[in-house]
Amino acid sequence: SYKKDWTGIAKTYSETSSAMLILFLLSIIFIYAILAVQFDSFIDPLIILFTIPLACSGALLVMYITGGTLNIYSQVGLITLIGLITKHGILIVEFANKLHAQGNSLLVSIQQSATLRLRPILMTTGAMIAGSIPLILSSSAGSEARHAIGMVLVSGLGIGTLFTLFVLPSLYYMVKSISLR
Repeated sequence: SYKKDWTGIAKTYSETSSAMLILFLLSIIFIYAILAVQFDSFIDPLIILFTIPLACSGALLVMYITGGTLNIYSQVGLITLIGLITKHGILIVEFANKLHAQGNSLLVSIQQSATLRLRPILMTTGAMIAGSIPLILSSSAGSEARHAIGMVLVSGLGIGTLFTLFVLPSLYYMVKSISLR
């Protein structure tokens, strides 16, 4: 009788990939639950969580273009990216909700929110990207792990922030205008 079994890196990847998928889903559920309590809404967290696929797709695209692999380190970077990119959505949605509660129209609220929160979002992104650049530039022992995490963070935050600034306000306006009817 013959038996097929993975060895080495392939064995480690196959063992950890299912656990990482569960961890990825649990982190999204955990963030959704916290945001639902914070916003007293089930819709606002969905709008905020829409930033996650935008950032992750940007990170995965850059990894594909540069020849990177989806290993344990890049997966850790993706989970870190979830927490970092949702902060942008929180800043925009929370401020837009406050402006709308003060009596502004939905369109004015999201426009002012995106405009007034642009600087804090760009500063957060810039600080995190500047902090992740040394991970990419390192050349000491174990630098492959740091390169993977750094590439995911830098590309995911850069592309995710760009998408968030343009897509999230439109999505907010569409979803809120439907839900307020």
